[in-house]
Amino acid sequence: MRLNQWEIQIIKSTVRKVLGENAKIWLFGSRVDDNKRGGDIDLLIETNTPLIDNRWRIEARIDFALQRALGEQKIDIILHTVDEKIQPIHQIAKQKGIRL
Repeated sequence: MRLNQWEIQIIKSTVRKVLGENAKIWLFGSRVDDNKRGGDIDLLIETNTPLIDNRWRIEARIDFALQRALGEQKIDIILHTVDEKIQPIHQIAKQKGIRL
């Protein structure tokens, strides 16, 4: 995994500030492979609480906070609530990704 412990802690604390302590986070995509270089940070974030705000606004708030803390880089966020239908991308992220 091509994230250090500091970056992992920043991601976890940022997501939990926005969505609460029960939010689950998976890193997936190229950052999971130690042999690859570069690449964006792909995150699947799952919450068991209903969203109280617009999905895109929540994703943007998390992205903005991560950009400020980690520095400018490409971060892709997929937000999934447990009451939504599971899509193939959610399954792939969980199967091939790493839970943070």
